[in-house]
Amino acid sequence: MTAPAEATFVERHLRILVPLRHRDFRLLWSGMTVSLLGDGITMIAIAWQAYEISNLPSALAVIGVAQTIPHVLLLLVGGAVTDRFERRKVLIVADAIRMLAVTVLGVLSIAGIIEIWHMMLVAAFYGAGSAFAGPAFDAIVPELVPVDELPQANSLDQFVRPAVFRMLGPACGGWIIAAAGGDAGAAFIVDAGTFLVSVVCLIAVRHRPAPRDDEGTDASIGAEIIEGLSYVRGRTWLWGTFLAATLAYLIFWGPAEVLVPYVVKEQMHRGAGDLGLVFALGGIGAMLAAVVMSNRQTPRAFMTFIYGSWTVSTLMVACYGLARIPAQLMAASFVFNALEAAGLIVWTTTKQRLIPGRLLGRVSSLDWFISIGLVPLSYALTGPAAAAFGVRTTLVGAGLLGAAVTFAFLFLPGVRAVQQQGPVDTAEAGAPSEPLPVG
Repeated sequence: MTAPAEATFVERHLRILVPLRHRDFRLLWSGMTVSLLGDGITMIAIAWQAYEISNLPSALAVIGVAQTIPHVLLLLVGGAVTDRFERRKVLIVADAIRMLAVTVLGVLSIAGIIEIWHMMLVAAFYGAGSAFAGPAFDAIVPELVPVDELPQANSLDQFVRPAVFRMLGPACGGWIIAAAGGDAGAAFIVDAGTFLVSVVCLIAVRHRPAPRDDEGTDASIGAEIIEGLSYVRGRTWLWGTFLAATLAYLIFWGPAEVLVPYVVKEQMHRGAGDLGLVFALGGIGAMLAAVVMSNRQTPRAFMTFIYGSWTVSTLMVACYGLARIPAQLMAASFVFNALEAAGLIVWTTTKQRLIPGRLLGRVSSLDWFISIGLVPLSYALTGPAAAAFGVRTTLVGAGLLGAAVTFAFLFLPGVRAVQQQGPVDTAEAGAPSEPLPVG
């Protein structure tokens, strides 16, 4: 007799949990959560192992570059493959590749023969696997939950990522390395085990046919990529948002990632604990935003909401530069991550509802490819900018300029037009016509 009351309570107050009532999504989410825990463990293990081999900052930097390059280069292929084959199988193969990569790292580390070039080579394979996993995950979610539960499914994703990847995972990684006497190899092996759990969960997900049409079954991967590019090019709300993201990330990503730790350590003269709290408050902000968004209807003016959230979020980078005590940095980090997550939840839901299922993988891969394409350049420019203008001036300038660029793209002709046609919830996402009907 208590089941209906419990269901009512969840549906009214904990809507973020509603998608878990679907078996296949529950399996996908469980595997993803365990895998994200392993990713957080490896994030710490990679850094620890790199600095065990070399005490130069460039040791970790070259590993990051080795992982990022194949990730970016293979994203478009990953999107095309996602739309050509069953997405569940694409995720299984991607997780298997990454499981093998971290297993090799673990074996080399435990054997005591690991070198930086080993880590770079393995990181490249890991990045290649991620290039297929990202688009496939974005595209499979609408296949597993009803369209009206997509906001809750995306909110749950944004809740788990900071909680597990940014907070619990790194803490577990530190404990595992400490328990192993400072050997990072055990942490890599644990991460491999989490990928195995994810693969098992994905195998248990029911088979679904590939999303492609009967037409064009002989099309090459290149032709399918071009089809995805053509689709995006014809929709200003897509290519405009992709371009806004890549310019904003170019401006603020490097300063936010590189200079905030510098401010805490060198200018505020605080320790790693304070820096950890800055990151932790950001994770809490993202988690709170996910819970709030899961209990709200998708905004009718969804593009305005997305751009407004991201504009104010980017302004928080300027607040990093103005902060004088760690508590102010923590507050800025909380707001930054909360608004970034809120905008991302609505953006992901919008893509899933308005883009035909057979194209969703390719469009998601283009989103990733264009948005993060200039991030390495942002890192490269941060040092010279800080040297020329000062650390705090660089942060303030990055926040103000990044916010201005983001907000300006909201007024690009066609960006807001899609929301004027009707609410997102009634979108005929499978229609291939131009523009997509929304009402």
